[in-house]
Amino acid sequence: MTFVDRLKTANSQSWNAAVEHRFVHELFAGTLNDDRLAGYLVQDYQFCDAYVALLGAATASAPDLATRLPFARQLGAFAGAEDDYFGNSFDELQVPAEQRSKPVLRPATAEFIALMTSAGQSRSYPHALAVLVVAELLYRDWATSTLPWPDAPKHRGWLEVHNNPDFNAWVDWLVEQLHTHAPTLDSLRDDVAATFARAVELELAFFDACYS
Repeated sequence: MTFVDRLKTANSQSWNAAVEHRFVHELFAGTLNDDRLAGYLVQDYQFCDAYVALLGAATASAPDLATRLPFARQLGAFAGAEDDYFGNSFDELQVPAEQRSKPVLRPATAEFIALMTSAGQSRSYPHALAVLVVAELLYRDWATSTLPWPDAPKHRGWLEVHNNPDFNAWVDWLVEQLHTHAPTLDSLRDDVAATFARAVELELAFFDACYS
């Protein structure tokens, strides 16, 4: 098993609960109501600043130019299709401007932003990768479900963002990077594993918050 395989196995209960979450099934079925979807997207949009900063930190802590370039490409991709999806969906769901930029953060949102910030400020490439792998791989896992896709752009578009050839290649590369650059010292591996576990826990809490 790779390092990432072991981390996923150690956190399989929470990981699988997120991948099979009620939110995911309602999204695929096209039955996710507008208020719940709007609330979810508003909170998810608040990750964008911390996510971009984390990509920047990973770029800075990566070992060489060949490793930095994929992060640079992802920054460009993130500023394109995904940001467009948010804007279009906010318009369709009639989300007020102040809610898009300065909503009250749910606890899970605030804690995940804090984890992203901490991982970036650590200047540790493996720690940055641990959070990024959870954020991207877990989403790809549920987005690649064999369930039929919904028709409405507000539902289908979120799947398209997290299940397409470019995104899938990006996630595969992140996973390979975390395996390749896993710390060799047990104490550091345990610390990275704890960061990974906390990220999985918060991803599940983020979905749960949609129904609380």
